[in-house]
Amino acid sequence: MQHPHANGHSHPHNAHPAGPAGMPPLRLIAWEVTRACNLACKHCRAEACLDPWPGEFDTAEAKALIDTFPETGSPIIIFTGGEPLLRPDIFELVRHARSRDLRCVMAPNGTLVTAENAREIRDAGIARCSISIDAPNAADHDAFRGVPGAFEGALRGIEYLKSAGVEFQINTTVTKHNMANFKEIFKLAEALGAAAWHIFLLVPTGRAVELGAEIITAKEYEEVLNWFYDFRKTTSMHLKATCAPHYYRIMRQRAKAEGVTVSPDTFGMDAMTRGCLGGTGFCFISAVGQVQPCGYLDLDCGNVRKTPFPEIWRSSPQFLQFRNKDEYLGKCGVCEYHRVCGGCRARAHTMSGNYMAPEPLCDYTPAKAAEGR
Repeated sequence: MQHPHANGHSHPHNAHPAGPAGMPPLRLIAWEVTRACNLACKHCRAEACLDPWPGEFDTAEAKALIDTFPETGSPIIIFTGGEPLLRPDIFELVRHARSRDLRCVMAPNGTLVTAENAREIRDAGIARCSISIDAPNAADHDAFRGVPGAFEGALRGIEYLKSAGVEFQINTTVTKHNMANFKEIFKLAEALGAAAWHIFLLVPTGRAVELGAEIITAKEYEEVLNWFYDFRKTTSMHLKATCAPHYYRIMRQRAKAEGVTVSPDTFGMDAMTRGCLGGTGFCFISAVGQVQPCGYLDLDCGNVRKTPFPEIWRSSPQFLQFRNKDEYLGKCGVCEYHRVCGGCRARAHTMSGNYMAPEPLCDYTPAKAAEGR
């Protein structure tokens, strides 16, 4: 499960007007329309199965939920899963969202995209699809995705999307295993004609908890993001680091050292956004209606079946914590880059047991923390 942030959850951007009084504007909603999936990716939060999850929304419930989204601003809706194409009414839901003037993107894994449903994706109004490619070859990609043929299927699906005129981006999860192959993965994305390449820093949750040896260290994290900062200068393709909030600190540190002003003219939308948007500009809605800061932080912030979604977005106690700098513990609370980073709350939760704790994979020592030594 990786989102076309639009990611989260990697997204195509549009203008985001201010939210209604009393709540920050919601920029992105990643909606797990089904938990059903035909793959078994090693890093996924979900337990894969081909059947719908008990308690998934029926069509009428799903449409009623969509009707509440505009009350939070003008969010981009990421139709994700599981595998969204396994939901029989997916295009009916997309058309309904489009009728409410909501921008829609989709995160299929590519293997179920056909010539026919690629045209449906286009005609229903999906602005972009994200397809995950985690290695430049079939053997390594298929091993990570858990199903032989996943690589070939993803490439085939991309060709169908291209033929239908649907914009797509490539998402790549960063692990120790594929770090050395980044340039090859990028070259593949470029050769395929991707509109963007988004790298995702692994969050150890769900099945990813078992990937301990694949999780990069804080030092490697810093090296990857510095490499990414330099690499983005070599291409006109849009590159984005997701689930990597310290990239926005590194970007400012490097730009300052180079005498470059961080602005939309020099860094595009990256200059206008914050690292971790969970609970501040982004949220995740599970297949059974649980609202979370993101798909990787299994934190019950309310259920849309019990509480209207706009009310959850406005007043969830956990979301209010994420919006208050004083709630952040340790170095994340005193960091001079807090406003543009925030640390990954999901990694803090899964690796230290407290979602407001310092980001465990951050190698930076804030000035105030250094003074207190």
